[in-house]
Amino acid sequence: MPMPPLAVDMPVMSDQSQGGRQFAFLLVDKFSMFSLAAAIDAFRSANRLLGRDFYGWTTVSADGEAVMASNGIPLKVDYGVGDIPQVDILFVAVGLSTEFPGKSKVLGALRNWGRRGGALGALSVGSYLLAEAGQLEGYRCTIHWENRAGFMERFPDIECTGNVYEIDRKRYTCAGGTTSIDLMLEIIRGDFGANIANGVANQFQHERIRSAGDRQRVGPERDLTGKSEKLKKIVELMADNLDEPLSAVQLAKSAGLSVRQVERLFLRHLTVTPGRYYMRLRLERARELLRQTNMPILDVAIATGFTSHSYFAQSYRLQFGRPPSEERRTTY
Repeated sequence: MPMPPLAVDMPVMSDQSQGGRQFAFLLVDKFSMFSLAAAIDAFRSANRLLGRDFYGWTTVSADGEAVMASNGIPLKVDYGVGDIPQVDILFVAVGLSTEFPGKSKVLGALRNWGRRGGALGALSVGSYLLAEAGQLEGYRCTIHWENRAGFMERFPDIECTGNVYEIDRKRYTCAGGTTSIDLMLEIIRGDFGANIANGVANQFQHERIRSAGDRQRVGPERDLTGKSEKLKKIVELMADNLDEPLSAVQLAKSAGLSVRQVERLFLRHLTVTPGRYYMRLRLERARELLRQTNMPILDVAIATGFTSHSYFAQSYRLQFGRPPSEERRTTY
């Protein structure tokens, strides 16, 4: 027996909201099952709240055959890229790898879709494929924090923010994981208002609907929720200036504090000095570049604010217990 719709206060619906919307999810090998499920279930839950199937979705692969997710579970799909039906947005779902069987077909399909004026979206690392297909030129986008450094080196002319999601005209990108929910909730909010979007969020125990301006949590101890706004501002400034590190005086001035006050702020909230925290950010960016790109190690050092190769290698070994050259030889 089907579940009855939940009781909510229904807004006045626009003409668009009366007609229904369809989405397609183009899956590639090792895509993130969690990101896909989060996106689709947001629409499923919205349909339940609405009491009708307003949102519909379909799945696509390069050849119409099942695709293996990163967790090892194969997923059957509805169409191949040559037979994608007309939908409102075509999302590409990517996970552990941007290299996969049928990649040329997928890139061709994305180019064709974009040339016809279709809206395109990306979950997690999907932004990389949209960029390779030439579909993010002149658009703002985002990508999972682990892949942002490599993306920015590969596509320096594309504005890739560190935000949880971005909507720029007909381009919808998110960092994957739970940010897939936030992006879909924003689409739902645009169709039916905050009441329905909040109702969907509540179904998933999603405590706060993040906005496009919210930054991603990018690794250990990056969750600064509830901490000083001045601390957040300084950390974000550090993260945006890794190639040419700012001085302690510049960081303090940006927050209207003295250098000593900044030091106390970091020790109180993060139990580390500002200088040590900044160094860790730079070294983590260096590790991402070593893993994701073929940049020479010296170029990686320069891109993360080191002018001496030996100092970079020494700092890297102290932070991660291995030299940069060994990091590059490791397969993940």
